Amino acid sequence: MKGIHCIKKNKLKDSTIIVLDIRDYNETSKYPEDYTLNIPFAYLKRFYMEIPQGKIHVIAEDKLELNLGLRFLIKKGFSINSFELTKYPCTVNQKKRMLDHGV
Repeated sequence: MKGIHCIKKNKLKDSTIIVLDIRDYNETSKYPEDYTLNIPFAYLKRFYMEIPQGKIHVIAEDKLELNLGLRFLIKKGFSINSFELTKYPCTVNQKKRMLDHGV
């Protein structure tokens, strides 16, 4: 689980990475995007089978939502490439915003 980097989705270099937004629907409706898969954390258990296999970039609102979502996705066998938090934007120094523990 160590080594998942905080990266803004517009900085992703691999175009095959699936962007999964696990924020609530009322948060994602403010910034709709065509290429983002929106499945709020509360619905992950029911709809995780709709997520295609491959590397995933997860967008969450805060650390709690992110940690719970990543635990669930990893438990189901998904490969997490990176993450982004809307309340705490990624910093220039990626090492400070690397997810090393807690998940």
